[in-house]
Amino acid sequence: MKKNYIFFLFITFSLFFALPTEAQNKGKLASAEESIEGLTIYPNPVNDQTTHINIASAINAPKFIDIYNVLGKRLFSKKLIGKELNISQLQKGIYILKITENNLSETRKLVIR
Repeated sequence: MKKNYIFFLFITFSLFFALPTEAQNKGKLASAEESIEGLTIYPNPVNDQTTHINIASAINAPKFIDIYNVLGKRLFSKKLIGKELNISQLQKGIYILKITENNLSETRKLVIR
């Protein structure tokens, strides 16, 4: 009886961890579909004397930029028409950039040293 119980537990856990769920599949498909083609942010990492970064994509349409600290607090938002974003008000640290272009959003990390 004890062997059957252990065997049943083994099979149950194997199936639970081996089969992908529908939610996992949707997450993978959604992230593949919702990326901005050719998105580049440079220079990254930046030194603290740098006042601008360049954000470019394949189509270079206007972008909405939200900058968050690592605690998730939004520091500022800006509509970016060109490629240069002024980051002079940011101190040394790690920031999260949420870039939205043509209803597609992508997040990237920005490091200021």
